[in-house]
Amino acid sequence: MRTKAAQHNDEPLPRRSDALRNRERILEAALAELTRSPSVPLSTIARKAGVGQGTLYRNFPDRESLILEVYRFEVQQVFEAARHLLDTRPPEQALREWLDRLAQYASAKAGLADAMREATCAPATPARWGHTPVTDAIELLLEANETAGTIRPGVTPDDLLLAISGLWHISAHDDAHERAQRLFDLVTDGLRAGAPGVRPDGEG
Repeated sequence: MRTKAAQHNDEPLPRRSDALRNRERILEAALAELTRSPSVPLSTIARKAGVGQGTLYRNFPDRESLILEVYRFEVQQVFEAARHLLDTRPPEQALREWLDRLAQYASAKAGLADAMREATCAPATPARWGHTPVTDAIELLLEANETAGTIRPGVTPDDLLLAISGLWHISAHDDAHERAQRLFDLVTDGLRAGAPGVRPDGEG
């Protein structure tokens, strides 16, 4: 007669790729649902992700760990977007499209702020969560544009973050997208002022 341990070991374990996909689906569903309602039940998130509650709790043992990981996941996507855009777009276009992606991130962060406060009893601010990956993304984009001669030299990530800080104060009204676009137009126009122009082969 086989022991319970032996029976358990005979059970097929999920493939690693399946487990990672389940985790990503949970995070994607959590981002969408928590943005809409910070008090959404975890059972709803599991259902929207197409997984059982057991799978959700194996990945995230409590509500706080899930919400914190949603923030980390979302900001990592912002960083990866910068690298992808630089691989597929000219530097100036990559920067402008990335700013649009950042606006989406800011909107999601605003929607999740209540959930974060409930989970951690602490304010959700860009400087507290996810600031470093955003700064790293900005540094990549600025370096590429300065090498291409499409922005004025010497702009730092902190300079750009300060210039776009108004993004975090745009409320989620119908004209939020248009207001963000106007802000980014002003910022990118300022970055281009004094740009030396495209340099051949990236040389100064």
